[in-house]
Amino acid sequence: MLLARLAEVSRAVADAAARSRKTELLAGLFTDTAPDEAAPVIACLSGRLPQGRIGIGWSALKDPPPPAAAPTLTVAAADAALTRLAAIAGPGSRAARARALNELLAAATAPEQEFLTRLLLGEVRQGALDAVALEAVARAAGAAPGAVRRAVMLDGSPTRVAAALLAEGPAALGRFRLRVGRPVLPMLAHTAASVTEAITTLGTACVVEEKLDGIRVQVHRDGRTVRVFTRSLDEITDRLPEVVAAALGAPGDRFVVDGEVIALDPAGRPVPFQRIAARVGSRTDVAAARAALPLTPVFFDVLAADGEETLDLPGSARRTVLAGLFPAAARVRGVAVTDPADPAERAAAEEFLTDTLARGHEGVLVKAADAPYVAGRRGRSWLKVKPVHTLDLVVLAAEWGHGRRTGLLSNLHLGARAADGSFVMLGKTFKGLTDQILREQTRRLGELAVSDDGFTVRVRPELVVEIAYDGVQRSPRYPAGVTLRFARVVRYRPGKRAADADPVERVLDALGPDGRPAPPDGPDEPDGTESPDGTDGPRDRTGPDG
Repeated sequence: MLLARLAEVSRAVADAAARSRKTELLAGLFTDTAPDEAAPVIACLSGRLPQGRIGIGWSALKDPPPPAAAPTLTVAAADAALTRLAAIAGPGSRAARARALNELLAAATAPEQEFLTRLLLGEVRQGALDAVALEAVARAAGAAPGAVRRAVMLDGSPTRVAAALLAEGPAALGRFRLRVGRPVLPMLAHTAASVTEAITTLGTACVVEEKLDGIRVQVHRDGRTVRVFTRSLDEITDRLPEVVAAALGAPGDRFVVDGEVIALDPAGRPVPFQRIAARVGSRTDVAAARAALPLTPVFFDVLAADGEETLDLPGSARRTVLAGLFPAAARVRGVAVTDPADPAERAAAEEFLTDTLARGHEGVLVKAADAPYVAGRRGRSWLKVKPVHTLDLVVLAAEWGHGRRTGLLSNLHLGARAADGSFVMLGKTFKGLTDQILREQTRRLGELAVSDDGFTVRVRPELVVEIAYDGVQRSPRYPAGVTLRFARVVRYRPGKRAADADPVERVLDALGPDGRPAPPDGPDEPDGTESPDGTDGPRDRTGPDG
């Protein structure tokens, strides 16, 4: 298959509004996809390189060579070139990588160059996520979409399942089963505004559990062998001896459990996520890292026990199985709600959230007691509840978008007010921007522009925007030494001047001992408007909600 065909379908999918049309376009593509092309095709359509991040940034892509006159570059050839590029390292690697990238781009036509550039920058945001792509593969192969989703959830690799399905047909799905030692995609959660709303939405008996802000881990034990995987299915067993010890101390010898790794300070409060991530990310001198910051595993679900799947058991039954493996101290705290209509039980659940926040945790997860574990999906039977924190910040610059946002100013640079009247950048976000907001902010920022280098437009600091965020963390990348976690646009504040924006001291004060803002004292100022949360673009998320 020519890369030009993949680029053409990617563009058409980006322009299609309806999921049904996206699926139709992709199904047509997969009908012509050879089994050995399935992996790179699905990965690229989902907005990521099969090789992962290979360290190519805008500076290396801003001056491409003249494009090829006609398409000759195949998907397989492009994939092989990217694999070679990713492997270049050592002395002289910078020049060698530049040459390899230039050769690849020179073999591509202008549309192919654009597609490769967006892919390398992580800017392929066409809505062709794994779920849509897999539905299209199912249609192309004549398989039931539900059976394909389950195979992917148990195998953990959409590309592996798709390749087998395209090569062998629906019969291939039967061999994809949960196996101890092979990670599966975790179950994720949707959002609710309050515990009461979550309980009402579920409408059934449920449990309200602490939502921990650590590293999501999936732990497999087979005899004396323990393997630990992250949410993205990377193995990190050698970095987490505490988790290995906890698994080996359990009475079972063939199980798969889902949990979170956190760290506690001397007072028993959770330490900031950033410190946990640094500890888990350390690959050298694990013993010293462990001594400096011991980690605590906390488990909240079980996918297999005694070698048998427990995925389809109701949540209440899985909790019982989990209790047979680990003591209460190693399991997440929770409170049961047996009657969702009982005001007393709702009040107890709300009180549990208040207590959880006071203990320094992120929020709660409300889980239906009768729901199975739906791996790899953001199920409606798990609802996360977290306090919403907002700041009024000033737009300092914006970056030109790609894909559906080509020609629109998208990624906003956000600043807080400094004591001298200047503004201190705290980070960037493209989340929460509706099409209408994108068009209007492009027009308004164009009027305020002071420079444009073709990538970033710097503007006069006049527009104030309300930003919701999950927390504050330390970051040497920004002048104040902090940045906002998971920032997203709520709305613009046309009635506010830049001088009315929140001061940087408020942000610094929010970086308390646990690195998370204190719970709000009361409701935010109402104005009767809402802006939907942005859904396009990559997310870098940990924790049971994803």
